[in-house]
Amino acid sequence: MIQPPPSKVLTRALNGRIIAPGGGHFIDCVQTADGLVRLFCGPGTGAATFDAGVRPGFALIDAASDIAHAGMIRLRGPGPALLAGGTGLPLDPARAEPELFAGRTVLLGSRIAETPRQVAQWLTYHARHHGAEAALILDRTAEDAGFAAALDELTRDLALRIVVLRSPLPLGRADGIAQSDLQSAADAPGLARMTRPAPDPWLSDLAQPLIWEALKWRFLSQARAVLLLDCCDILEHAGPNAFALCTSARGGVISLHGRRSYPWRVKQGQEASFGDHICRQFDTSRGLSRWGVAPGKAGLDRVWRMIRVAETGASAPVLPFWRAMALRVPGQPTSRLVPKSSLIEDEGLIALAMGPLGHAPVRAPKTEIRDQGSKAPHEMRTAAVICMKNEGPFLLEWIAYHRVIGVTDFLVYTNDCTDGTDAFLDLLQEKGLVQHRANPWVPGGAQSPQYVALAAAESEAVVRGADWAIGMDADEFINVKIGDGTLGALYTAMGDANLISITWRLFGDSGVTAYEDRPIIGQFDRCAPEVIRKPHQAWGFKTLFKNINIFQKFGIHRPKGLQPEHWQQIRWLNGSGKPMPASVLRNGWRSTIKTYGYDWVQLNHYAVRSAQTFLVKRDRGRANHTARDLGRNYWFRMSHNADQDRSILRMLPALEAEMARLLGDPQIRAAHDHCTGWHRARIAELMQRPDQTALYDELTGERMRRLTRMQGNFGAAVFALGPQVIPDAVAFDDNLPADYIFTVESDGQTNH
Repeated sequence: MIQPPPSKVLTRALNGRIIAPGGGHFIDCVQTADGLVRLFCGPGTGAATFDAGVRPGFALIDAASDIAHAGMIRLRGPGPALLAGGTGLPLDPARAEPELFAGRTVLLGSRIAETPRQVAQWLTYHARHHGAEAALILDRTAEDAGFAAALDELTRDLALRIVVLRSPLPLGRADGIAQSDLQSAADAPGLARMTRPAPDPWLSDLAQPLIWEALKWRFLSQARAVLLLDCCDILEHAGPNAFALCTSARGGVISLHGRRSYPWRVKQGQEASFGDHICRQFDTSRGLSRWGVAPGKAGLDRVWRMIRVAETGASAPVLPFWRAMALRVPGQPTSRLVPKSSLIEDEGLIALAMGPLGHAPVRAPKTEIRDQGSKAPHEMRTAAVICMKNEGPFLLEWIAYHRVIGVTDFLVYTNDCTDGTDAFLDLLQEKGLVQHRANPWVPGGAQSPQYVALAAAESEAVVRGADWAIGMDADEFINVKIGDGTLGALYTAMGDANLISITWRLFGDSGVTAYEDRPIIGQFDRCAPEVIRKPHQAWGFKTLFKNINIFQKFGIHRPKGLQPEHWQQIRWLNGSGKPMPASVLRNGWRSTIKTYGYDWVQLNHYAVRSAQTFLVKRDRGRANHTARDLGRNYWFRMSHNADQDRSILRMLPALEAEMARLLGDPQIRAAHDHCTGWHRARIAELMQRPDQTALYDELTGERMRRLTRMQGNFGAAVFALGPQVIPDAVAFDDNLPADYIFTVESDGQTNH
């Protein structure tokens, strides 16, 4: 009978166990060649758990210390350990086996969900290209399921000493989720919206401060060099040899700095491999910390901790590695692991994949930036995309003003208008002034009307042919403060920049209660101060962007769908012409104390207008947050009267001239008059309703008038809950200090 070849992959087990029903435990107990027994406890089982006194029949505690609340106990002599309560803890120490790895370079790491084939690739690469001679793999899974046998078969041609180690106890956080779960992928989009899975202490983040110290004394004390790298981590191909660097480094210790890598796509039907991982995020600085050590040079008294070796100096050499995220979190498309708009190909990863790993990865698609030629700033076409519902009385002013400052093309989407806005826009389209479309939004759909309209706009010729584009609302006016107040002057100042965020300046009702058919920009000049951090809407922005295909689609506040390979060509300014940080390139819709700016341009946001008009706006509903009511809380957040800004008034004569010219057309005049008449009639109807008159009285009352000049005195929770939480003693106090802040407790939910 032919005997099968002996297994090359050895298996071992930690001999940890529970000490007491309360949860105290140790993870391993090791007897070294000097006859001493070393006990490595779990967190919460400290040195105080044991009695250091001398008692016949018990082992003598030779040394005891705590590392992160976990006891490391050294005992001399036979017998059980003496616990502080007077009882004995029987010990069955495993014999240390340093000879398994003596003189060898060793990979030390955890296996979470990596398959035998993936681990074999990990071993093969590091053996052939980095000189690894052995591996100690801590298999964190609850059941072996044939892993060691399969790995043995796959590594027959490798001259490696491999030990697979398992634990009878889970080594992770009791309340933690599996590292292989999608929610453990640090860069996964939408983490906050995911339902948290059940805890998995077997596969969650390691919670044993002494695990590597235990393995040092049981297996690795005589190794030539050890690298702490999990089975999904891979060293870069270029650069110095990590094992050799451990032995040559002062102190015998190096640091390993890791970054996460991702496939662009794994070929259908294939298992993810290291060679698929050719992409990284361009805008993340978060990394992973690991270490390497030469035990003989570093000395065995230096504790091997979770992410560093104790007393490692800041001058320790640093080598890079990559974490292959499709191996650590398997079974997920890349788009669920990370926003693909953040991924760029890394030349080093591509060289690694196609060179030492011998893989043909799926490459990221290439896109071209659109060439706009050499147009002068004042010759560029600017398209504004806007959603409207019952904005007829204000439509002509909005279009006339933006025509005056240089917007050349208007694409307007409407839905469910009852005041004549849609018919007015059809007329203006016939006159060649706008493009009007019915919003394809379907009530009850997953997206808001505004999102649906912006998505539809992307394929429109008027947008595709524009040099610049912006998504806006009918209560927002671009206020260019430099040059002649036009977009041409702004573009000239911007130079080679291709985006500019225009921060809101929230304008309040300015004490105007009744609707009047005259320019909004001339009626309302009270506003929020430039520096106002709450409510968070105060520093929202809209973004004017060059239409050159760096981004794939419109967003409400800024273009979305960054083509990440072009990220270095982005030149994004704030409203004062200062560069925006890289953190805003993919996400973000509001300015901060570091990014706001009003020197060049601001967005005058007349969210409430007069109290009477606000009643009609409330009756109409919202274009974005369709399920949210507009009431006193919205008014309190958006009607700001503490400051005054009249800078836009220099454009009032030009606006009035353009409106007069347009209203000189009898059809335009008739359409405008129809809308204003409907608006007045609707106000009259609403003012007959007790609930509406009660709201009107509250909005125009003395208390609210005072509060709309005091928003800078309130914390975020006040804006979330509403003005009713503010005591009258605060609202009517004329002597509040300038830096006074009133706030309350909040559950984090905004009352709209």
